[in-house]
Amino acid sequence: MSGEGDFAALLEGDPQHRAIVCEGFSATRGELREASLRAAALLHAMGLRRGDAVCVWLPDGGAWLQLLFACAHLGVLMVPVSTRLRRDEARHIVASAQARAIFVPRQFLNFDYPGTARAIQAELPGVREVRVVDVPERFIPVERELPDVPAGGQPDDPLCTFSTSGTTGRPKLAVHSQGGIARHALNVARRTEIGPGSVMLCGLSLYGVLGFVQMAGALAGGAPCVFLQVFDAGRAAQAIRAHGVTHLFGSDGMLAPIWDALGPAPTTLRWCGFAEFAGLGAAVVARAERDWGVRAFGLYGASECFALAATGLPGEDPETRRLPGGSPIAPGIAFRIVDLDAGEPLADGEKGELQMRGYHVMQGYLHNPDATRAAFTADGWLRTGDLAVGRGGRFVYLSRLKDSLRLKGYLVDPSEIEAFLGTHAAVEDAQVVAVTQPGIGDVAVAFVRTNGAAVQEAELLRFCKAGMANYKVPQRILQVADYPSMEGPNGTKILKNKLREIAEAAMAQPQGEKV
Repeated sequence: MSGEGDFAALLEGDPQHRAIVCEGFSATRGELREASLRAAALLHAMGLRRGDAVCVWLPDGGAWLQLLFACAHLGVLMVPVSTRLRRDEARHIVASAQARAIFVPRQFLNFDYPGTARAIQAELPGVREVRVVDVPERFIPVERELPDVPAGGQPDDPLCTFSTSGTTGRPKLAVHSQGGIARHALNVARRTEIGPGSVMLCGLSLYGVLGFVQMAGALAGGAPCVFLQVFDAGRAAQAIRAHGVTHLFGSDGMLAPIWDALGPAPTTLRWCGFAEFAGLGAAVVARAERDWGVRAFGLYGASECFALAATGLPGEDPETRRLPGGSPIAPGIAFRIVDLDAGEPLADGEKGELQMRGYHVMQGYLHNPDATRAAFTADGWLRTGDLAVGRGGRFVYLSRLKDSLRLKGYLVDPSEIEAFLGTHAAVEDAQVVAVTQPGIGDVAVAFVRTNGAAVQEAELLRFCKAGMANYKVPQRILQVADYPSMEGPNGTKILKNKLREIAEAAMAQPQGEKV
């Protein structure tokens, strides 16, 4: 494996080993390294210097990785832009980055990236150039006349940003250094046993922290990355079979349809980790073990502290492995659970805010010192904004703090109520949010999707009152056809802020009405 803290060293090893497979294109580690050095010469010729930023608004593939390693060589900051974003959203990222250049595909997803990028350039004088890439899955061709550029990047130089979700406000850009990324890639490779003979399926986009980290871990361990520029469960299953994929990470909502497409026939899969967004963790774990003998596990991460900062382990029992969270993947990662009011560390079993410290934590939010200061405690711990509980050297992620409930003075994890509602014969699944009532405080409002069986709100309320502590019983239980959601870099996320808006309006309606 490559050296600690040296990002360029992620491409050390046999130069003939494959590094990239994407839409019919394949390249070795040696070819990626050479292409990146040529791209560094291109960026230098475009006027980019150490400390500058470049926005990469490209789908996954050879060009994306080529530019990443070129930026590391020069000490330039790469700011990925999701290909799902449109003009105003992308403009916000470019402006926040103070980018000097934008790389875009000539054609992708039936959207005019070149025209949109030039319109953004016209509004932002700092953007010197828009460079159009004809075939993003392949390397960008660079004129041989351009002279080579000596390496200028350092381990502490910012290398890549990851956008915060932006579901309740404008996204911020969490910055990570070359050395931090390289060290984490090595630790991911060690923890998940990526080595000779391993193959990583990269079904999540590189602009997201989970897609990025699994790619970096694969390269650190010497494994090729098999990219899907647009995720499709059937194509993912075909790629697993065709390329002998051994490692797969994603969301539970992504893995479940892959399992359906794969069927029960034996596979080469060995390591499968997931972030639970859709409540399918138990089913994902059970089926992986039943059909292929693969011990899937939950994981934890965020833009501010990397994906796979903590994971479950294959040796743990299924009920433990399915839980989001886990134990830190390396000694350089520390966590604590603190009281929400006093900020004091809590004992195992007590719910509080998860805070983290270590090499994996971001340098800060790009060009946003106020937000950076607010993200850290006085003694240097990152406030994750997540509700969690410690369990003997590991932790279990419960919810976002903004999604947790304070009901009659009790701190309640909404998943407790959601899981109980899910045991009703007519309920397919549930989501629970809090609504603040004047003079009362927070009350719970539940949303349920039924399995087609007829059921009244009053019946569901009686069911809850008979089986849960009184303070946990929702004030309203509303039936919906589906939940508001958003496609994010790590999978589909349910928008609880939208559910809260619906719940606030519904509190004024009589019981029994659908929304």
